[in-house]
Amino acid sequence: MTMIHARLAELGLTLPQAAAPVASYVPVVVAGDLAYVSGQLPFIGGQLVTGRLGEGPTLDRGIEAAHACGLMILAQLEAAVGLDRVARIVKLGAFVCSAPDFTDQPKVANGASDLMFSVFGDAGRHARSAVGVPTLPLGALVEVDAIVALSPG
Repeated sequence: MTMIHARLAELGLTLPQAAAPVASYVPVVVAGDLAYVSGQLPFIGGQLVTGRLGEGPTLDRGIEAAHACGLMILAQLEAAVGLDRVARIVKLGAFVCSAPDFTDQPKVANGASDLMFSVFGDAGRHARSAVGVPTLPLGALVEVDAIVALSPG
């Protein structure tokens, strides 16, 4: 068992099956020493988390959804290059389906950000954007994408 896989086990985390794309794109593109992970949607218990924050779902549900997106990012990386090659999480982009008066997008995005720090330690600290949007694909509550630095493979 590798160090990252041991850390996942220690945290009680199981990676989901890497989701297939829902349109014309690939889940991960590797260019040089960077992996670009397409936006990942939140699946909890096999179900897509949907809705709009500020109109029903709670802040805690949004944080859980962002965490689920983070797990799917890890699953995509594992499938594409292996988690052992992750040298650093460079940047996360969090898109939060939210009502116009909802302003806690950064708190929602922490669901994914905190996961990266928990799994990778200081190498999981990253730059980030967290923005509110009126709708997301398939009615998803949150979508998160990533840029990841890779060690030589």
